[in-house]
Amino acid sequence: RQKGAVVVDDLKIDNIDEIINGQSEAIALNFEFKLSLNAYLKDLITSPVKSLADVIAFNNKHPELEKMEYGQDVMVEAEKTDGIGEAQTQALLNLTRWSQDGFEKLMKMNKLDAVVTPFSSFSSILAIGGYPGVSVPAGYDEKGMPFGICFGGLKGSEPKLIEIAYSFEQATLIRKPPKVGMYLK
Repeated sequence: RQKGAVVVDDLKIDNIDEIINGQSEAIALNFEFKLSLNAYLKDLITSPVKSLADVIAFNNKHPELEKMEYGQDVMVEAEKTDGIGEAQTQALLNLTRWSQDGFEKLMKMNKLDAVVTPFSSFSSILAIGGYPGVSVPAGYDEKGMPFGICFGGLKGSEPKLIEIAYSFEQATLIRKPPKVGMYLK
């Protein structure tokens, strides 16, 4: 605000609960992940793995080579899918409609250049709708761990988002270069 930004508080994105907590995102993630990864891997010339199933098998056979701190549940669930059927098509239609009736409507009705939020789930909303976003450092918690905020906008607003994010960074000068090993304790 001190640098000239007009801030509109307490805005609510319609359908936010369906977007974040519904099953449509998981359905879309699983089948799109499998199809996209399989297409990518199949074109690799020297790779011993050619599919998501191969990746899962490799990880199971060589756990010492892959740090699977969070397991591979997402990959296993994605492997269970078998392409785009009725449920997947409906999930994509729901997500598209919720994005347009939620985030896009909010932006247009309020004539916003960007939405800014500290919530990490906001990046999912942007990704689902194919909207651009940029995250920048916003501060540090009591243990010195950095956290950020996300600026999101409508399709085609990338130059404006970069301008806004850069202005925020220059106005706050929050970012400090990390010290090697500071988070290893």
